[in-house]
Amino acid sequence: MSPSISFEFFPPKSLAASFRLWDTIEALRPCDPQFVSVTYGAGGTTRKLTHEAVETIGKHTGLNVAAHLTCVDATKAETLEIANRYADAGVKHIVALRGDPSGGAKTFTALEDGFASSIELIEALAKTGQFDITVGAYPDRHPEATSETADIDWLKRKVDAGATRAITQFFFKSETFLRFRDRCVAAGIDIPILPGILPIQTWKGARAFAERCGTAVPTDLAQAFETAERDGRTDLLATAVCTELCSNLLESDVDHLHFYTLNDPKLTREVVHALGLAPPVALEKVA
Repeated sequence: MSPSISFEFFPPKSLAASFRLWDTIEALRPCDPQFVSVTYGAGGTTRKLTHEAVETIGKHTGLNVAAHLTCVDATKAETLEIANRYADAGVKHIVALRGDPSGGAKTFTALEDGFASSIELIEALAKTGQFDITVGAYPDRHPEATSETADIDWLKRKVDAGATRAITQFFFKSETFLRFRDRCVAAGIDIPILPGILPIQTWKGARAFAERCGTAVPTDLAQAFETAERDGRTDLLATAVCTELCSNLLESDVDHLHFYTLNDPKLTREVVHALGLAPPVALEKVA
């Protein structure tokens, strides 16, 4: 069986962004993703937009859509009401996350009557019996992790709470994911763990994102992109780097790749085609 793929999008905040999202969906839909997911903004700021995007994508494309759901700035009742609305709309796949602190805060603080952690959210969703529950995982140490084993321990608790799949934070070296996968197996974690893949649209943006989420930045990769920027070859390098990363994972028995598209289809589509996971198609504007 051929490896499967999935894509992550973020909800649009303007008319122009809406056109960009739909251009991206139409460009990537021929790649036949197993599912697509739609994120919340930082601090849950796009909750309503996420809901609208999830329902619209599912209704008009037929794609299997997963909705991100977080614990940020909502009561337990409000959060479960959102989940119930997804279920009523036929959305049965939730990506359950704690979420980043709102308002630029350094640490997460739950509302007095809100979910205090992703574990509580997962348990509540699992009790409904309505959802396939995907969770986050961290091959590199999470900035808030208290020890080298904390991320594995926390993922095991998510599984015990009812998680059925995990998607990792992005990483730059295949060995990072493969070592993490081995540690998960040793800890008795038996759910599918999907590697999160970030095609590098800009090195500056990717590096800043990595620093915020604790992803290790290889010195040789940083130097390669600095040289490529001077020579005007960043797109070529980004495609080659991402394709090699994915190829190494597939050769190590990884059977699914989850791409963080950033609502830009070009690099993701090129990598998927280079890997032979979808036939080449023309990039066409839909608006």
